[in-house]
Amino acid sequence: MAQPRAWQRMLSGRRLDLLDPTPMDIEIEDIAHGLAFVARWNGQTHGDYAYSVAEHSILVEEIYRRLYPKEPVKWQLAALLHDAPEYVIGDMISPVKAAIGPDYGELDDRLTAAIHIRFGLPAKLPATVKKRIKKADKVSAWLEATQIAGFSVEESNKFFGKMDSALIGDLKLRLRPPMETRIAFTERHAALMAAL
Repeated sequence: MAQPRAWQRMLSGRRLDLLDPTPMDIEIEDIAHGLAFVARWNGQTHGDYAYSVAEHSILVEEIYRRLYPKEPVKWQLAALLHDAPEYVIGDMISPVKAAIGPDYGELDDRLTAAIHIRFGLPAKLPATVKKRIKKADKVSAWLEATQIAGFSVEESNKFFGKMDSALIGDLKLRLRPPMETRIAFTERHAALMAAL
């Protein structure tokens, strides 16, 4: 019996093996395009456009810079790429990840390692950096929950923690066409790569 196909053809022409991804098969254009079309919150958000993982990633990187302004550029890049595997595997809400079990985490880890190596980051981030990115991610989730996903401030505080208004006061979410978000993500990636 033939093994089921475990690779995906990317728009760049690359063939990404999900079971054994290599850095050579990773292209930022594929990541940016895929993430611009993957909806956060399973698409359950207000607005004329879905709030994409690409838009979320740009916001997380901005929040990371605000929280940790003295951190090296490479960790800002890691923040931008924190959900990059979702360009292939999609954005699953936490309850679905829990139901799938450890297999999801292993797949995510393999893709993350290949993406990190491709762009000059360590395959596995230091625990302190991961924790800081997670903090920025929670701030982003709070903003998304209250601005576009229909959560009250009280609910968001319960699920994501209370936010510092000085940090988030001027942050407004952008809902824009996927192609605009793709360009913004690619441009931010290029700026960070140039600053390394």
